[in-house]
Amino acid sequence: MLQCIRAFFAARNVQEVETPLLSHASGTDAQLAFFTSTYETPPYSQTLFLQTSPEFAMKRLLAAGSGSIYQICKAFRNGEAGRFHNPEFTILEWYRVRFDLAQLMEEVEALFDILFDGRLNAPQRVSYQTVFEQYTGLNALIFSYTDYCTYANQNDLSDAIALCGQNHALWLDFLFSFCVQPYLGKNGLCLVYGYPACQSSLARLNAENPLMTERVEIFMNGIELGNGFYELADADEQNRRFDSEIQIRQQENLPVAVKDERLLAALKNGLPDCSGIALGLDRILMVLTNSTAIADVVSFDITRA
Repeated sequence: MLQCIRAFFAARNVQEVETPLLSHASGTDAQLAFFTSTYETPPYSQTLFLQTSPEFAMKRLLAAGSGSIYQICKAFRNGEAGRFHNPEFTILEWYRVRFDLAQLMEEVEALFDILFDGRLNAPQRVSYQTVFEQYTGLNALIFSYTDYCTYANQNDLSDAIALCGQNHALWLDFLFSFCVQPYLGKNGLCLVYGYPACQSSLARLNAENPLMTERVEIFMNGIELGNGFYELADADEQNRRFDSEIQIRQQENLPVAVKDERLLAALKNGLPDCSGIALGLDRILMVLTNSTAIADVVSFDITRA
């Protein structure tokens, strides 16, 4: 699998890079928990963070003029272990300069066609709003607490009411995971694009509809395999989104996040027009080998590490 991926990008003149897994900054997304580490330089010590993805460092390279790049590396997310999760996992992330989201989706489809040797069903592209309404009858872009509660009560999902409250993004995560995702990508790719604006901290808003962002997620056989964006390049807007996420973390008593000022400086310097995506290679290997859990495709999962 790794050989195929590297050959794929070599043929397209996309450069492989390596960035630090330990950083002075963490991500701010309230949905992601990070690992902290103490760096000892006697008589001083510093708190460093294992990266939940190489995204921020790769964007710094893009702003410095690297051109299109990709990376295969480990990423770390605290509190995530189970059939489809391991706190340490392998990620493929790439960025294509002067690609919009549609071009990025084409490249994703081409990569999967090679990895699966042309055995997949034809890929399907569908908007988030369309597929959400298809399976729930609800409007994903305009939140109605009454409508969402009614749907939950009628479908034995009443726990969502206490869990999600008035939080539109939490409702979407809950309902999409239970009512939509299991049906996506039967023996082929399903690319869901046009995510609601409340769910995309690093993507540009859609130029025609500010309720949507230029984000895509990749699914196969009901498993989420990747997440991509037409990348936000506005440093001030990114800073506002970081501050909003930090505030949410404070309200939910989550560990304090350290904003990545170096990323913001890189964005101010100028991020080229680009799209990027991260794919979970362990999950792809699960699908390739018809395995039922990540533990089946890694040398030692967290229970045996």
